[in-house]
Amino acid sequence: MACGFRRSIARQLSRLLDLPPENLIKSISAVPISRKEEVADFQLSVDSLLGNNNDHSRPDVQVQATRLAEKLKCDTVVSEISTGQGTVNFKINRELLTKTVLQQVIKDGSKYGLNSELFSGLPQKKIVVEFSSPNVAKKFHVGHLRSTIIGNFIANLKEALGHQVTRINYLGDWGMQFGLLGTGFQLFGYEEKLQSSPLQHLFEVYVQVNKEAADNKNVAKSAHEFFQRLELGDMQALELWQKFRDLSIEEYVRIYKRLGVHFDEYSGESFYCEKSQEVLKLLDSKGLLQKTIKGTAIVDLSGNGDPSSICTVMRSDGTSLYATRDLAAAIDRMEKYNFDTMIYVTDKGQKKHFQQVFQMLQIMGYDWAERCQHVPFGVVQGMKTRRGEVTFLEDVLNEIRSRMLQNMASIKTTKEVENPQETAERVGLAALIIQDFKGVLLSDYQFSWDRIFQSRGDTGVFLQYTHARLHSLEETFGCGYLNDFNTACLQEPQSVSILQHLLRFDEVLYRSSQDLQPRHIVSYLLTLRNAVIQVSAFQCWIHLLMELGFDFFKLRQ
Repeated sequence: MACGFRRSIARQLSRLLDLPPENLIKSISAVPISRKEEVADFQLSVDSLLGNNNDHSRPDVQVQATRLAEKLKCDTVVSEISTGQGTVNFKINRELLTKTVLQQVIKDGSKYGLNSELFSGLPQKKIVVEFSSPNVAKKFHVGHLRSTIIGNFIANLKEALGHQVTRINYLGDWGMQFGLLGTGFQLFGYEEKLQSSPLQHLFEVYVQVNKEAADNKNVAKSAHEFFQRLELGDMQALELWQKFRDLSIEEYVRIYKRLGVHFDEYSGESFYCEKSQEVLKLLDSKGLLQKTIKGTAIVDLSGNGDPSSICTVMRSDGTSLYATRDLAAAIDRMEKYNFDTMIYVTDKGQKKHFQQVFQMLQIMGYDWAERCQHVPFGVVQGMKTRRGEVTFLEDVLNEIRSRMLQNMASIKTTKEVENPQETAERVGLAALIIQDFKGVLLSDYQFSWDRIFQSRGDTGVFLQYTHARLHSLEETFGCGYLNDFNTACLQEPQSVSILQHLLRFDEVLYRSSQDLQPRHIVSYLLTLRNAVIQVSAFQCWIHLLMELGFDFFKLRQ
């Protein structure tokens, strides 16, 4: 594996540089493959070894690289040493490279890359990931879908690296919309529809009562009174609210199962109504709470009245707000999970909200606020089903299945499968995820069903087509021969490129684990796919895509 080679190179370097090998491991990186020319396997950036010298006193980097390369010697691992632009390059013995990499892939399977020394010494942490978080009775918009698949990726990756991960779905299950919903259900609701299709029916009721409230002040007043009854703990109002919540969660669980997503906890804003009052008392006791002439309560985070730094934490009627409940939730989770890191996955529109929440936690005296992290993502525009705008997650899943079935039927080489609907949904979902993960998460992009379902190019469909093709070859030929093979058969440039690319996998995982960007892994898999389909000894590589990458995007547990 890459780190075995890195360690061998690091040991030789440590003797010359008088540095521990552990200090050099992360400075030795696998070289990205090139279609134009054969490249070395590893390189050491000499610039990184020169420490913090400024540009005026720093020795010439190229001279240093040449001097260092001249002192190094080839051995049973390294067959060639050369210099590049400020680097020392190392070529690994080809027979050793072939045997070591393939044997490691077979031995580690889907764990390949996870046992790397790049991860050794990193403490195993307790990590809380809050993601998806739809609002009961409101539209499950594309932002919630992005939050779901991105949060699931982060949780899967952290779990694969050995961390203790808690997945929380923090539902929007409190607020004025439930005043409207409670009043609306009494006016327009049907128990049968609620039981059979809760999300759809609650949404329909919510839309209808909103229209009524806009035209009828009595309806608006009734909604406000219903929410006040909820806040005061009225049993009848709470019973109806609880029914809405329970039935919604049951349907969410069923739909998330189709996505291959699960949660350890279904929390919600409702959990923190009482605790948010404790937060308000704490803010007041620290002299941070200010009352406005409108009767609301604010916290001035600037200390000088800067309007952009003012956060409202209480309505004029004394009820809590989103920010107050988020403060209470964060404090509660620290007490419950004692987390090392808590990650919130939401759209970039909430960036300021989380900055203010984290800042308020700090000034309230909670030093662990620095362990809280917001992972923002950009806006996706244009996601519509054939029936129009996306309303519910299930609409998206049904659309994916329908379009993929149509795709499969139009391709002559499609084989008959036992369960075409399930296969279509799984392939379509992965195609959507790959498309979403190709770019920087923070970037906005225009959604296109046609682009997602393209069967050629750098798409999820073509990636899975290659995966299926390799799997078919594996079934035909088996892979037992990989334990005893002639390395001379894998020395042509295309095969060597695949071996070199495999050396980089742990570095790619490490990079994604640091910045939480899935694009590194997606790019790696697409490059691997391109390299595999070009190699003449195609059957020698049937085991590779079987083992790599998909645990991080898996659609089934």
